[in-house]
Amino acid sequence: MVYHSSFADEGGVSKACGCPLLPLKSHIKGPAPSSNQDRTDIVDEAITFFRANVFFRNFDIKSSADKLLIYLTFYINVALKRLEGCRTLAEGTKAIINLGLENVPVPGESGFPFPGLFVLPQSRQEAELFRNYLKQIREETSGRLLSVAYRPNGTPNKWWLAFAKRKFVNVVAL
Repeated sequence: MVYHSSFADEGGVSKACGCPLLPLKSHIKGPAPSSNQDRTDIVDEAITFFRANVFFRNFDIKSSADKLLIYLTFYINVALKRLEGCRTLAEGTKAIINLGLENVPVPGESGFPFPGLFVLPQSRQEAELFRNYLKQIREETSGRLLSVAYRPNGTPNKWWLAFAKRKFVNVVAL
């Protein structure tokens, strides 16, 4: 059974493209509201559930937060593919920084991995808000992913990097 997000349609959370802009415990600037450091956020959930959820070919969406969980699971898969050839934490950090510098597509643009998952933006402002949120959440996920993909001595953690070979919901990560 697939793991779903515990952030099932929380009230008072603004949305962009049908996606809740959930709070993050982050120091990175962006549109996401700030969360308590001791509280679990969507990035923690995505990293925790990644190794189980990546095995599923179908993902039943129960809330709009599940859509964000799907997007983050796919992004973690992409990031692990980039880290696959990196033998040290320094190389991995460089690869992740390069991934963060890439353009972040939003629904309706070419390169967005899940057409139809999120609704199309109604305005240019909504598209930019969603793009900035995705950029912020990708950067936060990348930073936290490095801490689990590499051991404290800087060597790769094979129990994480082995999942780079998996396809999530039959989508090939490039």
